[in-house]
Amino acid sequence: MQVSTNNLAHFAQQLRQERKRQGLTRTQAAGICNVSESFIRDAESEPSRCSLGLLLQLTSGLGLRIDIAGWSAESTPTYADTGSAP
Repeated sequence: MQVSTNNLAHFAQQLRQERKRQGLTRTQAAGICNVSESFIRDAESEPSRCSLGLLLQLTSGLGLRIDIAGWSAESTPTYADTGSAP
């Protein structure tokens, strides 16, 4: 699924369907993904209000993967990109 700001409602629906497909309650999914039950509710209703880090944690915990297309495989962050030094 290609996710954009225009289809976040569909993304939320897909998250909910995957959780249910796995037979997990929100409480169980929260425990597995190490997030709060209220975060699961928010992600399944309004993911634009959720942090990217926790969305990644949720998707990973459900056995899903998010890929970002367009970056070169050789591309590595520079200190200017990250805003910090080693």
